[in-house]
Amino acid sequence: MNLSHFANIVKIAKIDNVITDEEKQLLNKVAKRLNINEIDFEKILKSPDSHPIKSPVSYDERIERLYRLAKMILADGKADLEEVKLMRKIAVGLSFKKDNVEKVCDEAIHLVIKDNDLDDFIAAIKNVDSI
Repeated sequence: MNLSHFANIVKIAKIDNVITDEEKQLLNKVAKRLNINEIDFEKILKSPDSHPIKSPVSYDERIERLYRLAKMILADGKADLEEVKLMRKIAVGLSFKKDNVEKVCDEAIHLVIKDNDLDDFIAAIKNVDSI
């Protein structure tokens, strides 16, 4: 499950065909947190599409994954349209409601811009995306 999540984060980092230094730093940090070894790290970096989206059962875990996706989008200081589109697609794969995914992702990006911590992020997303 962690490999799939890491692959989604890499997909966002690579959407513009360039991984910036800031994105690379965040990838290293996330890989460490998710216990991704160096071999898997390199494999996923080369071919992130080899791992399909897998949604965790826990709603809080899905929101935490959304948090990491938003952090990657903003790693270089800006949210590009293609990154946001991919985030929305991944969010649907994470079982967020299709008819509300745009609002959820926009709020996620806004919360990360405002430097909310994970606990505040989870609470705010739950307000936007009641299940």
